[in-house]
Amino acid sequence: MTAAPNHRPLLEVRDLSIGFADSRGVFLAADRIHLDVQTNQTVGLLGESGCGKSVTLRSILGLVPYPGEVVSGSIRWKGQDLRTLRRREIEKIRGKEIAMIFQDPTSCLNPVFTIGSQITETLRIKLDLSARAAADRAVELLDHVGIPSPRERLQLYPHQLSGGMRQRVMIAIAISAQPDLLLADEPTTALDVTIQDQILSLLARLKEESGMSMILVSHDVGVVAQNCDVIAVMYAGKIVESGPARDVIHSPRHPYTRGLLAAIPKLEAISERRPLSSIPGQPPNLATLPDGCPFQARCPFVRPDCASIPVILDHALPGHGSACPMVN
Repeated sequence: MTAAPNHRPLLEVRDLSIGFADSRGVFLAADRIHLDVQTNQTVGLLGESGCGKSVTLRSILGLVPYPGEVVSGSIRWKGQDLRTLRRREIEKIRGKEIAMIFQDPTSCLNPVFTIGSQITETLRIKLDLSARAAADRAVELLDHVGIPSPRERLQLYPHQLSGGMRQRVMIAIAISAQPDLLLADEPTTALDVTIQDQILSLLARLKEESGMSMILVSHDVGVVAQNCDVIAVMYAGKIVESGPARDVIHSPRHPYTRGLLAAIPKLEAISERRPLSSIPGQPPNLATLPDGCPFQARCPFVRPDCASIPVILDHALPGHGSACPMVN
């Protein structure tokens, strides 16, 4: 993605590759990822489960799960490569300058500690607040994210809250130190549609109020279309299309992006009981990717040349790149 003229991106990811080793060797869960995030911008990572979205997001804070590791590339935050920092230095950035919301708040909140103790711990560590100041700030944060009776809720344990409330608590913890960048990894997973909308509206409001940037990971086209300024479409560990959200949604250039958009259920098709569109086949095994384009086995436009083309965004249109030279 191209940076705005004369404005260096807040976050610059270049040639990022993340490998996982198994008995067959090392396979790349993310392969030569390029990503920019500007100040006060929301970038969406869109794609099917297992395409490398979450591991790319985790790599920014050095949280790639074992046995995975970043094998190449740079992750520059405000001009400084995070990969060169020592553990103590990166820990000063985590939660304070860059915060993260994980998919499942149930697994992230400790079940044996109250909500209040978990929020105040973050505040005391990251902001060096006293116990009293941290408790008062925790009440303010819970109120800010829409949790009623916030002082009373501080005494509750995670299991005593609904899924939507637990996610609001995670958001409160994430924004507690007023980060410049929020990493949101499928923040509405397992929530019903009404609660999903509330959580996404909350994130949009918080972003607007604070001016923070955000990377939003989702497999839901509608979520990224409505909430992101820029969309990067991932498939089999690679970014196959990226550009302004309006351009990617209304003028998709890669066959995979077109397939995702075509698979969105249409009201008329449902009412007439017509079969829903889908992308045939299954995503490839990352350990045994074919040469050339990884989407070729599922692509309606496949040609012999697809077995040898490099997966590189062409940027034939200003700011809107596609890795498919066959269909444009």
